[in-house]
Amino acid sequence: MTYRSLTVLLDDDPSCPARTELAIRIAKGFDCHLVGLAPTGLIDIPLRAEATGSLPEYAARAWADLEERAQQCALRFAAACSDVGFKSFESVVDRCETSKSLLRHAQCSDFLVLSQADPRRSDHRAMRDMVERVVLISPRPTLVLPYTGGFEAVGSRVMVAWDDSREAARALSDAMPLLLCAKRVDIEAWNETPDDGATDALRRRLDELHRWLMWHGVSAHLRLETTTIGIAAAMLSRAADLGSDLIVMGAYGHARWAERVLGGATRGLLESMTVPVLMSH
Repeated sequence: MTYRSLTVLLDDDPSCPARTELAIRIAKGFDCHLVGLAPTGLIDIPLRAEATGSLPEYAARAWADLEERAQQCALRFAAACSDVGFKSFESVVDRCETSKSLLRHAQCSDFLVLSQADPRRSDHRAMRDMVERVVLISPRPTLVLPYTGGFEAVGSRVMVAWDDSREAARALSDAMPLLLCAKRVDIEAWNETPDDGATDALRRRLDELHRWLMWHGVSAHLRLETTTIGIAAAMLSRAADLGSDLIVMGAYGHARWAERVLGGATRGLLESMTVPVLMSH
């Protein structure tokens, strides 16, 4: 089992160079194809059309600007691939809203690579909503990177957050190629209330999971604990203790019309992540 095609989002965010570098490194490691996707986004029509003079002329100029920015992102991606001698790549400029473009291209990719929304940017809310939408609706897993920092060894020490759910099982399966290459894999489970019956049941399920991983060639360390600080905080604390460079977890929530309703742990990780997180819904 391996990855054959990855897709990385290209934009003019300061996090894009580090995101691109990591995507290239992962693609080279798995000898797979890499798609650099540069959506143009949509033009922002002013509420007062008279403020723009001629609305058609304004729209034409705005589209030209968006397409030029996307083209520049694609060119920078191509240059980055060429600089390290990576040849199996393509740049795609898509005249489309960002999340819609990502969701469509995800159907023909093994996973997407995005970045956490930067709270310092004026468009933080829009970027946060985009990431949440993709994580919840994408047919493929999404690797979300912290908005700042470098990523030298992602996937060397992997922590899997396990709660015996469908989402966790899918995330674990989606991450299998990474787990098989990792130097250390930790399966971590938490109880928020001290319930002996529930704890014993979860421990038995962890034993079954351990055997399943062994059948796939993954040797994992398992741990179950009760936490009082909340699951998201417990995940980040444990990842720091273990020196993990990747967290794998199920993404919880649902899309209801235009509203994304995320579970507490999912939103907590997306807002406070300190290491990359691979999420599947």
